[in-house]
Amino acid sequence: MSHLPTLTVIGSYPVNTQPARIMRSYWKELSTPSWEPYISEAVNNMVSSGIQLVSDGQTRDPFVTIFARGLKGCRIRDRPEVIDMIEHDHPITANDLTFVRSILPKEVKLLGLIVGPYTLSQTVSDKFYNDSEALAFDAAKALHKEALAIEPVVDVISVDEPHFSNSFPSYGKELIKTVVDGLNIPRRLHVCGDVSAIIPELLDMPVDILSHEFKATPKLFDGFKEYPDSKKKFCIGSVRSDVETVESVEEITNHVQKALDVFGTHVEQLSPDCGLRLLSNAVAFEKLKNLRITWENMFV
Repeated sequence: MSHLPTLTVIGSYPVNTQPARIMRSYWKELSTPSWEPYISEAVNNMVSSGIQLVSDGQTRDPFVTIFARGLKGCRIRDRPEVIDMIEHDHPITANDLTFVRSILPKEVKLLGLIVGPYTLSQTVSDKFYNDSEALAFDAAKALHKEALAIEPVVDVISVDEPHFSNSFPSYGKELIKTVVDGLNIPRRLHVCGDVSAIIPELLDMPVDILSHEFKATPKLFDGFKEYPDSKKKFCIGSVRSDVETVESVEEITNHVQKALDVFGTHVEQLSPDCGLRLLSNAVAFEKLKNLRITWENMFV
């Protein structure tokens, strides 16, 4: 088959951190212990399962916290808080991505991840702006600088905006444009949940690839089918991220075939529905392995 979808992930992967060991190491050395062993474990598992476009596994923190911890104007207490103007004064994920690139086989590509500015604005405790739109746009400008910082290291950049499925703001497109403007590599937007109500808005987004939870929400196929003239490419969520049951190759095959029937050669990527952090390591690996076996059976 001439067009081969890429096997990829949304972002997070289960990691077996040992907090007590990390704390002992910190107090002994009075410096932050290296996270490289944990990043290596996540990346090596993804590569071993057959994933062709991997992430860094988001090992350090939950997704929003990773960025809030690194942005000027934010601090972490019980939850991320905004206490001053949000600015980007240093690369946040570039060091981890550079390390991942150094251990990846040459044929495996690297996915750069950016938290969506709207999701960040809806997740943090705002003690400064008292204006979620102003907060979101300052976050978008800062995250644009992060995207430019990681662009030389990665092959694709994905913006993760789960809150779009809960409430889509009138300025949503402008936020995403602000983050990805000027990037010269493929740009993906991931929105999990039921996005049926905002399909036209998603198809108008300034990105190359749309990524959604097609496995947990299969009615999305019918929703997108109503727009056959769209030029967008799609990342098809093909195994669930919220259940421990491992889908069989036959089940995944039927699902991917439905995607091909709807989108044809616009099926650009196959992935889990969302991040895998909440699953056990063994289950996450088996889901990705069965996705890879499906890919081999259908496309090679």
